[in-house]
Amino acid sequence: MFSMKKILLVDDVPGWVRFHRTNIEYLNIPDLEINEAFSAKEGLAKIESAIDNPYCAIFTDLQMESDFLPYQAGEWLVRQIKTYDKYYKDTKIVIVSASPMIELIAKKNDVLFIPKTVIRNADAEIYRQFIE
Repeated sequence: MFSMKKILLVDDVPGWVRFHRTNIEYLNIPDLEINEAFSAKEGLAKIESAIDNPYCAIFTDLQMESDFLPYQAGEWLVRQIKTYDKYYKDTKIVIVSASPMIELIAKKNDVLFIPKTVIRNADAEIYRQFIE
């Protein structure tokens, strides 16, 4: 495993990407690289380009572009991530969404989740469990 930890933030709202980045940077975790994507398609491209040095954590919104019906974009992204063994086994995938379907979708896809209403009011420490 490489010493540099990498995480990916995927959300179509730049304010949410900044929110996640600010909180994660506040944790002051050494050797942590934070990448950003503003759509499920962009997120998948970053994931594929990092296949030889996979992300340790990926935080994704559910509701982004509407290209993947009947799936929400975030669920489509999670399903794509899970086709890569390195990500399926070694990466913490976290759905962060305001969708009322978040828990159902996360459990159906065997990933973690945090409702945006919870993370908005939580201490930055909430991120540490997914990164370290």
